[in-house]
Amino acid sequence: MKRKALLLVILSAISFGVGAQKKENNDVTVKLGGFIKNDFFYDTRQTVTAREGHFLLWPAKPSLDIENNDINDVSSFNFLSIQTRLNLTIEAPVTYGVKTTGHVEGAFFGHSNADINGFRLRHAFVKFEWKSSEVLFGQFWNPLFVTSTFPDVVSFNTGCPFQAFSRNPQIRYTKTAGNFKIIAAALSQRDFANVGPQGTSSSYLRNAAMPDMHVHAHYSISNPDAGPQFIFGGGAAYKKIVPELVTAQNYKTNATVKGITYMGFVRAMLQPVTIKAQYLMGQNVSDLLMIGGYGISQISDQTKGLVEYAPLRTNAYWLDVHTNGQAFQLGIFFGMSENLGATKDLVAGSNTIGLGTDIKSLYRVSPRLIFNSGKARFALECEYTGAKFGSVNTTENRKGIPVNVQDVSNLRLLLGVYLFI
Repeated sequence: MKRKALLLVILSAISFGVGAQKKENNDVTVKLGGFIKNDFFYDTRQTVTAREGHFLLWPAKPSLDIENNDINDVSSFNFLSIQTRLNLTIEAPVTYGVKTTGHVEGAFFGHSNADINGFRLRHAFVKFEWKSSEVLFGQFWNPLFVTSTFPDVVSFNTGCPFQAFSRNPQIRYTKTAGNFKIIAAALSQRDFANVGPQGTSSSYLRNAAMPDMHVHAHYSISNPDAGPQFIFGGGAAYKKIVPELVTAQNYKTNATVKGITYMGFVRAMLQPVTIKAQYLMGQNVSDLLMIGGYGISQISDQTKGLVEYAPLRTNAYWLDVHTNGQAFQLGIFFGMSENLGATKDLVAGSNTIGLGTDIKSLYRVSPRLIFNSGKARFALECEYTGAKFGSVNTTENRKGIPVNVQDVSNLRLLLGVYLFI
């Protein structure tokens, strides 16, 4: 009932936005944006996804029946329109030299398969801008997802799990000095959270009583005569979570998992093509929809069940290249990700906790063709994803890197049809 009421309020606001678009009312400007998108896709194998196959991560691990037939070696298809998106941007009058902007965006992606078609909040923030500084309060992209440099793939996964993918409630400060931009941010978790003993939950970060902290620096070079343009930079993040407050033996605990993530990126806009690339080395990055997590590095008290943890390290990089035509665009995406194991030796016989911890490595190649006609777009993509699945045996590999791996792959054929508002 609450969601229906929220959707009614949003649709009412959108109706107002349509009437007010590009018109000023008491110096307040409201603009409507978004798009309608329909996805038609076919997979050669069962996959690990969200929302009935729409958000693709990787092919499903083999699962054998009584005759050793792989149950997951079965193709599937689906047609969905749940990525359809609406947004409102509100620009308030400049007061005391401060420009104030608000932005709300949602889609019909839902919060789970049971809620598919439900309206889901994507972004909701207020931004205050001065001459060379800005402060953002609200839900927006995680700073590890660089909005100026991310893969232009057709798939809704936007290059995930090779590209960090997360939207977080946050306080973000940006300082611009010439071609330099410095970003500092403190984040919580909501829709994208770490995996722990109780599943996926923001409580692990909340109970650490410390936000996910980020510092980033960007540098841009542009040619005023529309020549080559470059932007590059990087950043670091520090995150601490508390997996549990009480042990299985009913003793209070405050053991933490600490992780540092580093990222570097570059974008080159040349006359014929645009080239983008990013590298990330992360610890305990399951909240970014990347393979990763943590394990037990030491049992400090066997009787009480008190333990210490070590994060798993994830190495990921991607390259995206596309032509710059207005009507036709050709592009291709390459991605690689590796499980480098824990920062310390794990307790022999213990398990790892996280997302895709039984994957040793992943790779993806996805060429695409895009045709634009006015506000309409037709996009074709062929996405080939391979994974090396294994078993986590911390007696055989103390870092928790999967052993006895086998290759599994999936080919997705995708057609996306858009109409932009």
